[in-house]
Amino acid sequence: MQDAYHNPLVVQTAVDLANTLRPIKGEDALETVEQLQDFLDDHPAAEPPSSAPNQGSGQRHLTRADLAEVRALRETVRAVLERANEDPVGAATLLNDGLRRSRATPVLRHKGDRWWTEVTSDTDRCSAHLAATTLSALASVIATLGPARLGVCAGPTCRATFVDLSRNGSKQYCTRTCAHRASVAAYRSRRSPR
Repeated sequence: MQDAYHNPLVVQTAVDLANTLRPIKGEDALETVEQLQDFLDDHPAAEPPSSAPNQGSGQRHLTRADLAEVRALRETVRAVLERANEDPVGAATLLNDGLRRSRATPVLRHKGDRWWTEVTSDTDRCSAHLAATTLSALASVIATLGPARLGVCAGPTCRATFVDLSRNGSKQYCTRTCAHRASVAAYRSRRSPR
């Protein structure tokens, strides 16, 4: 399962899925089947590895049921990212339950001389495959780097999530923009007359 950590695209897919919901702003980028289609098109790591080559991502037939399942998965992924730092056992329980529900199965793959493991689902439902890949990637990060690498932006007006894959593991903000805003706000509060 450690290979999931080494694929930052899968980890980023998990973060992007969680961040389709912006609770402070009241924005939801997964309200329609079309928005789900766009999300999957933008995240090739979300595609099942056994997809036939002549089936482009635009030919996937998604339903309202798929949307509801992916939105439920998003709640789990977001809860894991929000909770891992303070309650790693609770986050592990959420991960394990989600992997079990998705019927996640480790698969040994190879190409040329390279071998790796991949976690996939034994069902063709897009939500099950997305759950297997994203949840196993988060589990792998926790197992290899620790639960403190998953978090929520420290920006006071932002609740975006992140996974810190940096060497020093000191990330506190989802983006440089949020870090800059916090820095400017701190500077202004120090400089303001009291």
